[in-house]
Amino acid sequence: MSKMLFTLFYLLITNWELRSGECHQEISRNDVVNVMDYGAVGDGISDNSQAFLKTWAAACGSASVDQSMLVPNTTFLVNPVTFEGPCNPSTISILVSGNIIAPEFKSWDGYDASRWIVFSKVQGLKITGQGMFDGRGWSWWQSVRDANQRPIGTTFKHCDNLQLQGFTHVNSGSLHISIVYSNQVFISKLRIFAPESSPNTDGIDVGYSSNVSIRHIDIATGDDCIAIGGGSSYINIRGVRCGPGHGISIGSLGKNGRSDKVEQVRVKNCTFVGTSNGVRIKTWQGGSGYAEQISFQKIRLRNVTNPIIIDQFYCPSNNCRNQTSAVRVSDISFVGIHGTSSKKNAIILQCSQTIGCHNILLKYIKIASAIPRQVTQASCFNAHGIYTSATPAVDCLIN
Repeated sequence: MSKMLFTLFYLLITNWELRSGECHQEISRNDVVNVMDYGAVGDGISDNSQAFLKTWAAACGSASVDQSMLVPNTTFLVNPVTFEGPCNPSTISILVSGNIIAPEFKSWDGYDASRWIVFSKVQGLKITGQGMFDGRGWSWWQSVRDANQRPIGTTFKHCDNLQLQGFTHVNSGSLHISIVYSNQVFISKLRIFAPESSPNTDGIDVGYSSNVSIRHIDIATGDDCIAIGGGSSYINIRGVRCGPGHGISIGSLGKNGRSDKVEQVRVKNCTFVGTSNGVRIKTWQGGSGYAEQISFQKIRLRNVTNPIIIDQFYCPSNNCRNQTSAVRVSDISFVGIHGTSSKKNAIILQCSQTIGCHNILLKYIKIASAIPRQVTQASCFNAHGIYTSATPAVDCLIN
């Protein structure tokens, strides 16, 4: 009888372990490397750059088809570092359970101040977990005015088949997540936060990339929640909550006479709360190229300063000279946009005096004023298109 009871007990325990410990099973397999096994010290003080690089080298050089790297649940200080590919495994997963923190401002001497963590030429990279990347940007915001001299939080360059899911990214010195020269990117369920007063702290910037899906992200920063830059196509953004911040932007495009091209962008089911802009297209004078086939659908607004805006005279310094060439803006639709504006002028379509904006559609728009008894309005300059079922009416459009 005792032998039978022992057998039953063993089977129950084994079954419980199998059902309750997917994470346990995952981190105990031979194809998982743990940063602690390569010298990482999770005290939040010791520099773990080399330990992380050694762990990466083991993962990247592994003979496994699928390789995992574990950052356990404690705090790791990591100085500026680049994780290089290509790697042997077809998929590399990084499970971030703990916190990865940047060095303090005073400890950056000798490092490239423009980047903190970079992944370059890594195919099939997947970063998941409930951990956090903390850029500790407070001193950067106060001490360095030029955003190009402050570190981007995490950069992904030439990383096709990229997945980012679940983690939190806070207080980057400059923008938080940069995606460039990458295709087939899936980003979901992230939280990206920085104070409203923090300068140039975009949530996610995308450039020279295609087939990018961004879904169910909560972003509150001091600049654009999401910015889509030149060279981008087939971008789908859904279920983003933005605010505070500067909204979701196409651009800026055409700076310093550059030729930029953006096409096939879909922004849908997003919410903006207390932002300085809602959905925006911004281009510099003097540029070339185009922004076309862009749609904003089912957008909710609450107390947004510029709910709908096309600005082909973008110039943050207000010290730009007039130029005749411009990035062409066409085939843009704003459909099903509802909510409140903190400014009387809720729709602004300011287009180039030489080429204008064409094929603009506004449909099912209902934007009221957040200020009692104030009536919203629209303004246009050389904007061509149609509107229907829109409040405020967009009579300034040229058919």
